[in-house]
Amino acid sequence: MRLSFRPALARGVRLMRRFPWHWLVAALVAFDGYLFLQPFWRTVGTQGVLQALQVRDGAGVTAFLDSGGIAQMARLVLGAGVQVMAVGLLYRARIAWTMSLLLLALMGSYAMWYGQGHVGLVAYTVVLAATLIGYWRYFDRASLTAGSLFAVLSVASLLVYAVFGVLYLGEEFSPPVRDPVTALYFSIVSMSTVGYGDISPHTDAARLFTVSIIILGITVFATSISAVVGPLIGGNVRRLMRERVSHSMRKNHIILAGGSPLAQSLHAALRQRGHEVTVIVPSMEGHPYPQDADLLEGDASETAVLLKAGAAHARYILALRQDDSENAFIVMAGREAGGTDTKLVALVNSPLHLSKIRRVNPDIVISLQALGSEILARTLSGEPIDEALITRLLFGEKTPDPV
Repeated sequence: MRLSFRPALARGVRLMRRFPWHWLVAALVAFDGYLFLQPFWRTVGTQGVLQALQVRDGAGVTAFLDSGGIAQMARLVLGAGVQVMAVGLLYRARIAWTMSLLLLALMGSYAMWYGQGHVGLVAYTVVLAATLIGYWRYFDRASLTAGSLFAVLSVASLLVYAVFGVLYLGEEFSPPVRDPVTALYFSIVSMSTVGYGDISPHTDAARLFTVSIIILGITVFATSISAVVGPLIGGNVRRLMRERVSHSMRKNHIILAGGSPLAQSLHAALRQRGHEVTVIVPSMEGHPYPQDADLLEGDASETAVLLKAGAAHARYILALRQDDSENAFIVMAGREAGGTDTKLVALVNSPLHLSKIRRVNPDIVISLQALGSEILARTLSGEPIDEALITRLLFGEKTPDPV
């Protein structure tokens, strides 16, 4: 019973490791934002808050804010912000993880501050924040999409704060601000620190509010630009540095050309055994290799690409593409780019091409189909299978059968 249970348990563990947990966490965060917004939408449907949000002058904004509108706006910004950041969690972005934790903390504080009926939401939010902290290793990437979402959310939140604040204090400006268009104009001018001077605050409250818009505008714009441009610049710099470092460090390594299933399995096996492996894949094709792989895009049948991969100092050049003609050209290019001690290995996908591949003189020829068919035929026929047979079929060697 134990023997039958252990394989199932092992398969379950492997399945759990492969499961994209960040997708589940993102869905749970988005659902928390949905639950948090439920009271707001109920109020919109029953008390006409939507009409109050569509005010046309400062008096309407004042009435809305004085009647609890600040809490409703805070709920809207927090709930919508959490749902926007959940999209960034799908990309495993570190900035989305950080903002989600901050917004969840604010949501929990909001729910506790406004009293009864929020105990379940507070408990769910706390558990969700603990889950995010527990899975912090999953969110380690700099995503352009997540950075753009963060920038949009930050700028939109600041605009809401600025426009409603200007309308609320509209009579304390000179000339008075009484319509949303003028409030939006003054907000953008203040946030960008342009300062045309056609509208100016003339009370202490209005001046302090304008100062807050300027400070927040500088902070938000600077943070948003870094969030958007950072991944672009950082990714290019890391790629250039990785290519330069890898080019200088590629010695006594193995060059693996191709993305076939055999190449993928061999790459993983060689890395587990501590070998340095450089992979060459075509530029226009996707690849199944991990992100930390020493990867080079290009045509492995070109001598310049092999030289860039360090072929002159490589121990082996493995031509493992699924097209036998491409493997033959890689061997020919490897003969020119490789060093004196570099061994050339060619995969033969079709046994019919075995003799043709041998004409380009690789050091080792691998014929998996010939090996599999011969072993199966001998097994079904009851014939013996020995080491010499395996060596001859696997590497295409013409060793005589033992007597």
